[in-house]
Amino acid sequence: MILIDNIKFSYGKHEVFDNLSLQFCEGTIYGLLGLNGAGKSTLLYLMCGLLFPQGGKIEFNGMDVTKRNPNALADMFLVPEEFELPRVTFEKYVKLNAPFYPKFSRETLDKCLSGFNMDINIRLDKLSMGQKKKAFMCFALAANTSLLIMDEPTNGLDIPSKSQFRQVVSSCMDDHRTIIISTHQVADVQNLIDHITIIDGKKCVFDQSVIDIEKNLIFSASTSENAIYSQDNFGGKLSVIKRLDDDSETPLNIELLFNAVLAEREKISDVFKK
Repeated sequence: MILIDNIKFSYGKHEVFDNLSLQFCEGTIYGLLGLNGAGKSTLLYLMCGLLFPQGGKIEFNGMDVTKRNPNALADMFLVPEEFELPRVTFEKYVKLNAPFYPKFSRETLDKCLSGFNMDINIRLDKLSMGQKKKAFMCFALAANTSLLIMDEPTNGLDIPSKSQFRQVVSSCMDDHRTIIISTHQVADVQNLIDHITIIDGKKCVFDQSVIDIEKNLIFSASTSENAIYSQDNFGGKLSVIKRLDDDSETPLNIELLFNAVLAEREKISDVFKK
């Protein structure tokens, strides 16, 4: 779906990426993680053709995204972290913008609105930040694009809305769609994503499916001499260690994994090489 091949990108003298390579496949929900300033949002804009790499290439379904091919643009959608919506009803917004997306589904829109307990006749300029984000995400999902990118989608959502977000997104996922979610709120996507990609120091430092992570790492609430990484956790210690046998499989702890990758990159990488 998306091929990123040895890209370079800088803002003036500030180098963001140096020979970064990644691949995003269809039928997968990706969690894109990184420290503040690591370049997550920049990478999303590069994938959409809103920024151009200064070296290397990015292809979407075989098309160079820098060419901004209309067929490519009609099959991708970006929900940025911050955005403005016009002073119209949501119904009017849909009427004006849906024609740009050939696979737009009114049935999906109605399903998403129902999932968020929202009405099509709401005025977009009268909504709170969280409500605007939910309305925009409903349109994004209903656009039915093969690629959907969301930058910090749960920022501004209250606790019930975050649960609704997970349910709505998962209900709209299929084998022909790729969803990339960039977030710091890892708990909000804990049970939603299928694959974790971590960028740091101008490169990708971790890129594994949740299935492979859970097959190779143990997330334990106790210390161990074999621990790859451990951290204090309110009086106790959480450890990430190599999986020893089939009976020891534990649920993924994304926050702990992220910290472990940044602190013990080579040790974590060696587990997956083996």
